[in-house]
Amino acid sequence: MSERLDALRAMLDDDPEDAFTRYAYAMELRSVGRADEALAEFERLVAGSADYLATYYQYARALQSRGRTAEAVGIARRGVEVAAAQGDAHTQGELEDLLGELEA
Repeated sequence: MSERLDALRAMLDDDPEDAFTRYAYAMELRSVGRADEALAEFERLVAGSADYLATYYQYARALQSRGRTAEAVGIARRGVEVAAAQGDAHTQGELEDLLGELEA
C-alpha cells in the first residue's frame, strides 16, 4: 500500500465517519488502480454521508469507467437532487452535464 493510502487508512481508523477522509481514500484507491475498492468506498460515502456532494460526480465516473452506466446514471441523478437541495447550482450543472453524457 502507498504511504498516502496508509495515512488515509489510519485517519479513517481514527474517525470512520469523516466524509472528507473517506472521499480522499476512495480517490486515492482509484488513482492507484484499485477501482473495485474505490467503488466500495464511494458506496459507503453515499450511504453514510449522503450530503457529501463531491462524491456523486466521482462515484458516477468510477461506475462509468467499469462499464456500469445504468448505475452511474442513478448516482448522478441522486447527486442532482442533493445539489438542488443544497442550492449548489454549479455542482448541479456539472452533474446534469454528466447525466447528458451518460444518457447519450
